[in-house]
Amino acid sequence: MAKEIERKFLVTSEDWREGAHQIHYAQGYLSKEKECTVRVRIAEENAFLTIKGPVQGISRDEFEYPIPVEDAKEMLQLTSGNIVEKVRHRIQQGAHLWEVDEFLGKNRGLVVAEVELNDPSESIIFPPWIGKEVTGDPRYYNSSLAVLPFSEWKPESR
Repeated sequence: MAKEIERKFLVTSEDWREGAHQIHYAQGYLSKEKECTVRVRIAEENAFLTIKGPVQGISRDEFEYPIPVEDAKEMLQLTSGNIVEKVRHRIQQGAHLWEVDEFLGKNRGLVVAEVELNDPSESIIFPPWIGKEVTGDPRYYNSSLAVLPFSEWKPESR
């Protein structure tokens, strides 16, 4: 069984930009139930269907399958909520690969960094541009951003 173990943080500066490899993503949600999320994603010339189980701490079951891009484009028309668009920047920092998501469209202004781990208790050396941890805050789930985009958040809740 595939497991996703990740922590998520806000980004405090632009220092991560130098040398980052970037990929444009467009994704939508076919199902956003608490027990199971089904996402369709287009990443440049590739597309994927991803099924995620319920969050348990900082991990959850995750199954991802490549699908034809044309199928993914049609599936995006079936999604509920907004299409979430972002540019993902990948930055190697020590033993970890950090993924910094710079959101576009209705989520413009939100920049979040994620790091995937092999074990929930794994120690991390934090880059200087990492800020507040938002791992357990459901507002920052991409599936939540499809329903309530960052641009619609009240200023005091950011």
